[in-house]
Amino acid sequence: MKAVLHVATLNKAIGLETGYGPIETVIHGLDKGLHNLGYRSIVACSADAIVNGEKHETVAESLGAYCSANTEAAQERIGRHLASSLARSRSGDIGVVHMHEWYEHIYSGSFNPSVPIVMTLHVPGSDSGMVDFHDRHPATPLASRSSVHWVAISEYQRRQYAGLIPIAHTIPHGIDVDRYEFGAVPAPTPYLFSIGRITQVKGQDTAIEVAKRSGTKLILAGCVQDKAEDRAFFEQLRPSIDFTVDLSDVPVDASYYDRVMKPILSSDKQIVYVGELNDASKKYWYRHALATVFPIRWGEPFGMVLIESMASGTPVLAFREGAVPEILVDGKTGFIVDSVDAMVRAVGNAGNLDRRATREHVERHFSVDIMARRYAALYEEIIRGDRVAVPGRLRSQPWATYGQRQPVLTPPRVTAGA
Repeated sequence: MKAVLHVATLNKAIGLETGYGPIETVIHGLDKGLHNLGYRSIVACSADAIVNGEKHETVAESLGAYCSANTEAAQERIGRHLASSLARSRSGDIGVVHMHEWYEHIYSGSFNPSVPIVMTLHVPGSDSGMVDFHDRHPATPLASRSSVHWVAISEYQRRQYAGLIPIAHTIPHGIDVDRYEFGAVPAPTPYLFSIGRITQVKGQDTAIEVAKRSGTKLILAGCVQDKAEDRAFFEQLRPSIDFTVDLSDVPVDASYYDRVMKPILSSDKQIVYVGELNDASKKYWYRHALATVFPIRWGEPFGMVLIESMASGTPVLAFREGAVPEILVDGKTGFIVDSVDAMVRAVGNAGNLDRRATREHVERHFSVDIMARRYAALYEEIIRGDRVAVPGRLRSQPWATYGQRQPVLTPPRVTAGA
């Protein structure tokens, strides 16, 4: 098979693991998974990125943050990134281009590679801008481009796009499970962990309520983006936060638990905000938590927090929203609830769950290897022009169907120019 060219996003540098960057995490993991399987994976990205396959540098550096792409300078950088990616796609050795945003550039004709495009959707249908696109360009329906193969990340998200675009495949995200150290038991001082962008739909106010009503310590982590509504929401949370400490730049080593975590956990402060954690530090907080709380109040299309927590062995207490029922196993890897009262009760039962089974659930269903195999099967199907279904589509009970029929792949290592 010819090479796959991933057109990376520019919000954060791929592979730097410096905090909030869910899409970048997925791209980095997919590149690593394909490379490990023996496929030729090329990532068109900023020069400050770190990849496992081949690197095609398009611009000097990433934008550095989400919500920073609307300036004239940022748009110019994105334009150069796409132009360089397009030129690379026409080099003759690319079989498929894999994108994660910028569908409007495809339909405007400014990004028109001569090979098929796989487009992974990362946001809900209502946030995609596709309805507005239809209204502005009624003569150019999104479904008209047969060269674009849309991929949903959950069946819930797939239903959100019904009537907008044809989605033939659902491939869930995966993470590098081996990089999450398993925690067989939680910390001696039980605590709940909440991590994610600080915004109303993520429900950090509910996480605080659950912690207070259950009498449990809460470690609250996440970034506050430069949005008026997010800043206002964080100000609403402030009176309920007992202690704030910025751990974003604190070094992480083998002494991190004793040096950083233990003093916080042994303090009398119940609700603690620790700022935006980097990749290494959040893994410590996941591993030692009694449970991760996920009280979202919106249709989350996937939820990386769910699989990151479970990879550490830590169960998740989540509301029945979005793709949550497709990812968690209620009563086994966490509890799926419908009210704050039920979530408070679930805190008392979290310690009874088998943390090893929680970890194994991610290993079987949400690893980078499984994600890469599913995408590789899709790439091969597209290049051959087949209509064979990709194994592993999410079902309402994924634990009963995942991994039962994986694609059998024996890819050769493809050399340059092949």
